Amino acid sequence: MTEEFKNVSFKRKKENKTSVDFLNIDAASKAKKFHSSFKNYSMTPLIELKNLANTLGVNNIYVKDESFRFGLNAFKVLGGSYAIGNYIAEKLGKDIEALSYDEITSDEVKNKLGDITFITATDGNHGRGVAWTANSLRQKSVVYMPKGSSLERLNNIKAEGADASITDMNYDEAVRFSNDLAEKNGWVMVQDTAWEGYEKIPTWIMQGYTTMAYEAYQQLQEIKAEMPTHIFLQAGVGALAGAVQGFFASVYGENRPITTIVEPNKADCIYRTAEKNDGKLHFVTGDMNTIMAGLACGEPCSIGYKVLRDYSDNFVSCPDYVSAKGMRVMGNPVENDKKIISGESGAVTLGLVTEIMENKNLGWLKEALKLDENSRILCFSTEGNTDKESYKDIVWNGKYSAI
Repeated sequence: MTEEFKNVSFKRKKENKTSVDFLNIDAASKAKKFHSSFKNYSMTPLIELKNLANTLGVNNIYVKDESFRFGLNAFKVLGGSYAIGNYIAEKLGKDIEALSYDEITSDEVKNKLGDITFITATDGNHGRGVAWTANSLRQKSVVYMPKGSSLERLNNIKAEGADASITDMNYDEAVRFSNDLAEKNGWVMVQDTAWEGYEKIPTWIMQGYTTMAYEAYQQLQEIKAEMPTHIFLQAGVGALAGAVQGFFASVYGENRPITTIVEPNKADCIYRTAEKNDGKLHFVTGDMNTIMAGLACGEPCSIGYKVLRDYSDNFVSCPDYVSAKGMRVMGNPVENDKKIISGESGAVTLGLVTEIMENKNLGWLKEALKLDENSRILCFSTEGNTDKESYKDIVWNGKYSAI
């Protein structure tokens, strides 16, 4: 199965790099301050998997568990809520630092704003976050999902008050369809995919994601852990990966950890763009039938990719069974390591680390990523079991095991 693994490694640029000032610690602190004003805010756990690290032959492994985020079982709400918060602040002529959750949801603000409809395309987690935020603001949301989307995820979005439906389009087609409706109806498009003329809201979304990175940075400092030598980030359009990469590149500068971007090989638009490295974005078309629904995106975010291109070290495309392995590994901890419930898109990074360290045929990839007994690894489990039937099929019944 090793032929399904592909990697491109970049040499670190010394000049002419994209600025990551918009993702620096000040920007992240501002986003975290906004999120911490929410009544149900708490830092999501950073889990140390020391026994797994010993088993795999690395120094240590840390996993940021986003299944606890605002009771929504995924990190995505961080971006959508911060973008909507910034949009409203701009409408009110204020800076978001001057707006708390209580104020933004007040009768006074609602009366000033009138009725707003927020629209997005999603595989589930982002749409649920947008719907939850719109519902909290007593505003409307419209959500379109690509074909093959989970009914459980659809129903979770509807439960937040959204007008939601599953289309017969792939993700990128659903994005374009949603944007057309936004322009036609005067709705607000909330999407982390950026394109020419649509960059302000995706930038806000990326800044919202830095809350997760900043928390992890603070938590590592609190336990006096050494700086990670490696960070693994999953990518769909690349907005999350770009946000986290940008934050740590800003914090650590040239001494930043080795960062590896991970994608399913059925939807590896970031890998393909890195492989070509010709200054253009390269797309994946068709159904993109991967179990990692949250990463089934064929068109890179232009803002996110520029950050990844200039600051990331490796771009890996891998098969679905890597994600399934990660789900099983986290769900069945070694000795007294803590159990983590991680969904398909959340588990692929730790799944990749595990597969590389266990599979002798992947020695070439282990060497390329510079993984060894001194490696201190940070991963982000970006979702829990957002599709419980699929989770059970994979973790209980062994679906999508390596052949």
